[in-house]
Amino acid sequence: MSGTAKKVTDVAFKASKKIDWDGMAKLLVSDEARKEFANLRRAFSEVNSQLETKFSQEPEPIDWEYYRKGIGPRLVDMYKEAYDSIEIPKYVDTVTPQYKPKFDALLVELKEAEGMSLKESERLEKEIADVQELKKKISTMTADEYFEKHPELKKKFDDEIRNDYWGY
Repeated sequence: MSGTAKKVTDVAFKASKKIDWDGMAKLLVSDEARKEFANLRRAFSEVNSQLETKFSQEPEPIDWEYYRKGIGPRLVDMYKEAYDSIEIPKYVDTVTPQYKPKFDALLVELKEAEGMSLKESERLEKEIADVQELKKKISTMTADEYFEKHPELKKKFDDEIRNDYWGY
């Protein structure tokens, strides 16, 4: 197997082991997203399978002696010489250097968005806990207890009463 094909196969195999498909699937909320995710996972598996089977195998060596006996040495030697003279050009990656900085910038932006999302999630969880606590106590809570938790509302109502503004 050529070094490049082996490298591609190894990278694909390692990448497939690192992907947390089940973890990502748990984050999906809509049926359409789940369907698209299943299609992506299936396509990834098919490509990975092709990489593992087609490109991971060494080509069988040519049995030149067999052909010399059947066809004749002159013609086979001519083909062998042409075959040996073939040079497969080495792939030079010109695309990755262009997109690597953009990708790295997106990763930084992603980390920032993740941090903001986690902070917002914590804030919302706290707010949900407060609302659930209020929901439990609301039927037996006095106005003073409520205003103790929400002093800005007490101030607003006191100002309205003091200014004779009764909402109409």
